[in-house]
Amino acid sequence: MGRAGKALRQVLKTYGISQNQLAIAMAIAAANVSRWVSENRDPSAEAAFEIRQGLQKIDPAAAEEFVMLYMYESSEDEE
Repeated sequence: MGRAGKALRQVLKTYGISQNQLAIAMAIAAANVSRWVSENRDPSAEAAFEIRQGLQKIDPAAAEEFVMLYMYESSEDEE
């Protein structure tokens, strides 16, 4: 549990994006973003796609890094 949250936390920190900024871009409650970042709850596959879309609105590079981190860690865990 927590691959997406770990990737999201790193991207938000690296790009200086607040949880609230992402929540606004995604039109969701900030509490949801907080749960993902704190790894209390993993986002669904659909939510991970929406995270990417939200990040894309703020900073396209952040969106791409989120996908790379999430996919890289996922494939690394499977080895």
